[in-house]
Amino acid sequence: MSRPDDMNLSPRPQTGPVPQTLAWIADHRGGIILAVTVALASSFLADHYNAPAMLFALLIGMAFNFMTDTPRTMEGITFCSRTLLRVGVALLGLRLTFADVSQLGITPIIGVVGMLILTLLGGVVFARLFGRTTAFGLLTGGSVAICGASAAMAIAAVLPKKYLKEEDVLLTVVGVTAMSTIAMIVYPMLFSRLGLADVESGYMIGATIHDVAQVVGAGYSVSDTAGDIATFTKLLRVALLPVVLLVVAVIFRKDAGGTAGLPWFVVTFIALMLLRNFVPLPEGLLNFVNDTSRFLLVVAISALGVKTSLQKLFAPGVKGLVLIAVDTVFLLLQAVIFAHIFLL
Repeated sequence: MSRPDDMNLSPRPQTGPVPQTLAWIADHRGGIILAVTVALASSFLADHYNAPAMLFALLIGMAFNFMTDTPRTMEGITFCSRTLLRVGVALLGLRLTFADVSQLGITPIIGVVGMLILTLLGGVVFARLFGRTTAFGLLTGGSVAICGASAAMAIAAVLPKKYLKEEDVLLTVVGVTAMSTIAMIVYPMLFSRLGLADVESGYMIGATIHDVAQVVGAGYSVSDTAGDIATFTKLLRVALLPVVLLVVAVIFRKDAGGTAGLPWFVVTFIALMLLRNFVPLPEGLLNFVNDTSRFLLVVAISALGVKTSLQKLFAPGVKGLVLIAVDTVFLLLQAVIFAHIFLL
């Protein structure tokens, strides 16, 4: 005779955040496994051919863009390109010391703020010249000035819907992603031709490239020092996002929504940076975290490559991307002039 306990041998569903997270990862493991595999292959090629792992990751990942047609795969890829990217960037806080930051000095930090303001104003002016609205200019200028697609989505959430179409948001996201991907490949070579050292190149990369992922990829393709400085400089721009959202909300105060605080990964980055500088930590732990952070970033860049479709990037048409390209070139020119006066 069977005992009551034997009547149902199937495992009971587990509840709680950890089991739910593990179940989600299991359901979307295809995309995660793909990104990790591309990252491992890229790291192998980088070690054997002395080339940037993140560039390999981006290019190899793009070859698997067709995998994004499967919803479960796409969810895993998105997890890698967003969540793992932010975790990897946050862990970079343990790499950065006050000595690294002091290499920049106060002038470059003021330069970041100045370039952000000029790019926002330029976005509005160029938009009006192109026959577009002030709201669209703030959207495009803000996305170029701060952090690309993430800033575009945040600013779009604050702007009143009656001043902005969904197509405008999509165009901006596509445009800044295209410009940022191109900049990730071109800018390191450009800054090298300008004769900039690693610290200066890292600053220029962090001050000009739109998305965090592409900044990390471009910075560490130059050197570890350039990557560290690029990340720190980029996070300075990201930290100004709440200020920009507040300004946009004030301009459109009749209909504007609420503002957002600092992204969690920026707060974590700052906290870990302070921990690194004020608390003695074992060298072994620092090396482990640094290696983990680096690999997570390569995985994130691999996932970003898988998500990148050249056809979709340029689907809205070349003419629709001209305004965002103008904003991008305007920011680059500011940075080059700044570097010529203060860094060279």
